[in-house]
Amino acid sequence: MSFLVPELAGPVESFATALSIGLLIGMERERRPDPAAGLRTFSLVALLGCLFAMLGEHVGVRWLFAAGLVAVTAAMVASNFSATQKKPYRGFTSEAAALVTYCLGAAVWYGFSTLAVMLAIATTVLLYFKAEIRQFSERMTAKDINSILQFAVVSLVILPILPSQDFGPYDAINPRQIWWMVVLISGLALSGYLALRIFGAQYGAALLGIFGGLASSTATTMMFSRHASENSHLVRMSAIVILIANVMVMIRLGIIAGVVAPDLIRPVAIIFACGIVPGIAVTLYGWKSLSDAGELPMPEVKNPTELRTALSFGLIYAIVLLTSNWLQALAGNSGLFIVAFISGLTDADASALTSLRLFNQAKLVEANAVIALTLALVANLVFKIGLVVAIGGKSLARHALPGLLAIGAGLGLGLIIA
Repeated sequence: MSFLVPELAGPVESFATALSIGLLIGMERERRPDPAAGLRTFSLVALLGCLFAMLGEHVGVRWLFAAGLVAVTAAMVASNFSATQKKPYRGFTSEAAALVTYCLGAAVWYGFSTLAVMLAIATTVLLYFKAEIRQFSERMTAKDINSILQFAVVSLVILPILPSQDFGPYDAINPRQIWWMVVLISGLALSGYLALRIFGAQYGAALLGIFGGLASSTATTMMFSRHASENSHLVRMSAIVILIANVMVMIRLGIIAGVVAPDLIRPVAIIFACGIVPGIAVTLYGWKSLSDAGELPMPEVKNPTELRTALSFGLIYAIVLLTSNWLQALAGNSGLFIVAFISGLTDADASALTSLRLFNQAKLVEANAVIALTLALVANLVFKIGLVVAIGGKSLARHALPGLLAIGAGLGLGLIIA
């Protein structure tokens, strides 16, 4: 905007951004067979919002923006009412989008350009994927909706009211930080849980392993070990799903480590990559056998956001935190490593989060935090190997163990390299 007079550069940029927002949303509406409003209307509405905001600010009449909003609303309602006289009611989506566009145009003038553009993109996505969103809602059951509502309670109701203060022996218990970990784990598990519910088994072993690993790798391993023992012709397919689910455990914990302790991401990424690469290599080697697979079963994954489940995880995490602090004070790092391995057998998340929290509190140096995290993951892998052998039998063990052992060996090698 250097070719403009300085006092005009800002306003012109604001109006250009508002116009772009109107064009973006209007373009999506224009593609409809019988749009109530299109490119020109939405562009004008966005400019109108920006203009009313500017005039209200300069004239000192703050209600001018509200008056414009009322005028646009009245015009849209009148247009829709007129249309219903000739044909059935077509909904209020375009009108609502126009009101959003007007407000986004005003938001640009008030200095929220970046946020306005982000909201414009989100609005366009919602409008464009109408059919997909409808299919999504039709596939949702009462249990699925309940899961989402429970996650909203866990993350938006309980979390904000918890005190962010250290309590207990060694100042190990911080209610808000503990519950934030519950929210993080529940959120990742919920995404996998809903994906399993929505996509089902129709997209094959790959997505089933990915989403099963996000929701619960233990449940997925147990389910497909049982499936392999009951259906001998699907042993190879079950082994592939189990391998993918256990690769996803490393990816999930890597995401968690990046969020909770960003300073550890480099060594963690190296170690996990050393485990992921051989796991994927063995998976790809056995991929050709999946063409003969029949109908895949769904892992029996519980609702990860149920309040009882969240409280149980929070309690386990708090106990592991206390025990780790106590044993570290009593026996040094060797005590912490013992707790990491034992607790990691059945719950790698709680053990890994404990190591990350101790690192953030400067109670654990980087090398020891990485060792404890890796021990938890190896212990969990040992537990999964036990499930494969005990439930799946020799046939499944013959196909799944090479990949699981390769993952374990890769983690050990990564620990040496990092």
